[in-house]
Amino acid sequence: MNVYKTEDIRNIVLLGHGSAGKTTVAEAMALLAGLITRMGTVTGGNTISDFDKEEQKRGFSLSAAVIPIEWNKKKVNIIDTPGYFDFVGEAEEGVSAADGAVIVVSGKAGVQTGTIKAWELCEKYNMPRMIFITDMDLADANFDKTVESLKDAFGQKIAPMVVPIREGEKLVGYVDVIRHTASRYLEAGKRADMPIPASVEGSVESCHDTLMENVAETSEDFMERYFGGDEFTEDEISDALHGAVAAGEMAPVYMGCGATAHGIFMLLNDIISYMPSPAKRGVKGTLEEGGTFDADYDEGKAKTAYIWKTMVDPFIGKYSFVKVMSGVLKTDDSLVNQRTSDDEKIGKLYLLQGNKTIEVPELHAGDIGALAKLNDAKTGDTYAEKGLNVSYPVPEFTKPYTYMRYIVPNKGEDDKVSAALARLSAEDITLKVVNDSANGQMLLYAVGDQALDIVKSKLLARYKVQIELESPRVAFKETITRTSDVQGKHKKQSGGHGQYGDVRMRFSNSGDNETPFVFDVEVVGGTVPRNFWPAVEKGLQESVVRGPLAGYPVVGVKAVLYDGSYHPVDSSEQAFKTATSLAFKDGFMKAGPVLLEPIMNLKVTVPNDFTGDVMGDLNKRRGRVLGMNPIAGGKQVVEAEIPEMELFGYCTVLRSMTGGIGSYEVNFDHYEQAPRDVQEKEVAKKAAEDKE
Repeated sequence: MNVYKTEDIRNIVLLGHGSAGKTTVAEAMALLAGLITRMGTVTGGNTISDFDKEEQKRGFSLSAAVIPIEWNKKKVNIIDTPGYFDFVGEAEEGVSAADGAVIVVSGKAGVQTGTIKAWELCEKYNMPRMIFITDMDLADANFDKTVESLKDAFGQKIAPMVVPIREGEKLVGYVDVIRHTASRYLEAGKRADMPIPASVEGSVESCHDTLMENVAETSEDFMERYFGGDEFTEDEISDALHGAVAAGEMAPVYMGCGATAHGIFMLLNDIISYMPSPAKRGVKGTLEEGGTFDADYDEGKAKTAYIWKTMVDPFIGKYSFVKVMSGVLKTDDSLVNQRTSDDEKIGKLYLLQGNKTIEVPELHAGDIGALAKLNDAKTGDTYAEKGLNVSYPVPEFTKPYTYMRYIVPNKGEDDKVSAALARLSAEDITLKVVNDSANGQMLLYAVGDQALDIVKSKLLARYKVQIELESPRVAFKETITRTSDVQGKHKKQSGGHGQYGDVRMRFSNSGDNETPFVFDVEVVGGTVPRNFWPAVEKGLQESVVRGPLAGYPVVGVKAVLYDGSYHPVDSSEQAFKTATSLAFKDGFMKAGPVLLEPIMNLKVTVPNDFTGDVMGDLNKRRGRVLGMNPIAGGKQVVEAEIPEMELFGYCTVLRSMTGGIGSYEVNFDHYEQAPRDVQEKEVAKKAAEDKE
């Protein structure tokens, strides 16, 4: 592949609902560009994008893939992304590297949840966008209905550029709304002129009027001419569209069929014509010494690059996908990792077409490529020439709130599992591994239940190791509600020096659930010598780690040592530690022990129509709704307090309840006493474990 300058590059991310046809559209683009001679299929598992065995097995994309193609002497880096929300981090990574988006919509299914989320992602990052309505070869596909649903969802930015021509139920061609010409589809990428059928003239006029209104709104001069009845020239329309699309003020709509490559020719042409090159987007980095570095994808500035994605393949190794932010990156350049301050010789430069590597001599600003074998590199890192201490902002990725406890069933595989999970989490920015040492469990976080299941499957397929996923232990804590007064005595005589420790202690609630215990001494007359007081405190420290009620950490206890006795020969620190442990266990159980459960602050974002269902479900989960706050887009943020244990599986339930459009975020808030039935269940579980 040739080396391309910045103005000749287009970075395009494909977004949309899961199974809307993004990968098939990418495959059709590759076919027309001559990258492949025969299209693969998602069901056949032989597309460029879906090269991972797990993707091929499941029949949908799991990670972002790059397909660079050449079209009209330009380079188009196509970034194909997953549509299912469990893998939204991959779409967010793709958007971070792109300069424009094509939202793929099924002409049969119309606007779906993934379509809306794709649009919102473009809005968030001010991403220029086009829409391609695919599946138009299907008898029940409806272009007009889909366009209307797009306008209902996204407003008057929607501007159809084509009108389909059908003969019976078959898609045979299209009308170009700007040029007012009709074409009949032949073989892939080829067309023949045809007259505009009378049956579509009304639709063509309607779409032309809509397009001209959008063009008129791009300037006051155009607006005056439009109302004066003037016609715009083709060049004027093209220039206006270029500016409006780049500014995100207009979303041109195309149509066709990915499987037959119909409509892809025009889509690629208009990507070149209307989508901005990286040079038109601009980008700034933050300097360590303060201020900004205006990289702006300028080839003449110092070399800098940003790692937007990491791929760890068991067969071809680790690759860091980079976007060159400024300068011209060349083979064997030396750069500095701004996070680690390590010098790095980057070695060879690659383009990746799916998982196929192509070596190139250089990458110009704005281009996307890959580097191999970088030391300690991870997604979000900035590399820059020595002396230029600059970092580019890392996008705000979706936080994972779904988690499960994982167990390694096969002895001796713990280290292998840890290493494999580290590789998977390097690839997936939303996958987190957490060591919950307080509760003796390893936790795996992802965006959804399906993502966790796929991690389990990948571990087995790629790395030949197994894990089992279980419901995690809730981080309960134990405390007391009353006061107790007890004696703890440890006396042992077996010839020679014995062991003797005797303490009398009062236990009560300290009122501070952030601190395990508060220790005080009120001993009078030396009944417990001062040198044994630290031993009593150590005995308390060891006792509060696992409470007597159900084995959870203890908080909020005040312990007062007020009396006791000692033996001048047999007393020791160990004896007093043991006596304290006995006193603690007895005193704790006599002081009204209770379990405290973690209460989370939950914010659920849903369209207005779903707020009633969401609040009803939260009430069933022992949630307390605190209020609702309206936000843009006809949505509400429902805020509530809810026990952590009631949130297991909530991701799946919320998506089911809201058609996949609801989202939530959750953070720890406080602890409060658990209901009696919850406590009884946990105590019974502890008793059963002790018997085993």
